[in-house]
Amino acid sequence: MSKVEKFEDLEVWVLAREICSDLEELFESTPLGKRYSLMNQMDRSSGSIMDNIAEGFGRGGNLEFRNFLSFSRGSCTELKSQLYRARDKNLISEDEFQRLASKCEREIAKITAFIAFLNRSNLKGSKFKKDQGQ
Repeated sequence: MSKVEKFEDLEVWVLAREICSDLEELFESTPLGKRYSLMNQMDRSSGSIMDNIAEGFGRGGNLEFRNFLSFSRGSCTELKSQLYRARDKNLISEDEFQRLASKCEREIAKITAFIAFLNRSNLKGSKFKKDQGQ
């Protein structure tokens, strides 16, 4: 495993960015782009996935990072629900739904695994040095 020095090094952030990009393509190529309210909600949810990962990383502490990862996971679950709404309204195809819902599931699993890793880790970050015995 390579050293993580910035949030852009995190697999969970890279996948979140990919989900945002895929959604943008849907907004431009399907009737979803003409449904402003739903499109706006989906744009905000997808952005929240990657933004919370970045913000949590920037907080400098394990405990806060886990909280922000949890927010990110919630936003990803919210986006998956919104994909169902878009599919049910025939704004996206079944294939488009399956492709993005699958990415959301993969992201949820990756975030969950990352939270579990942080829960087991002795590294607490600069804000929690006394927890490390320093």
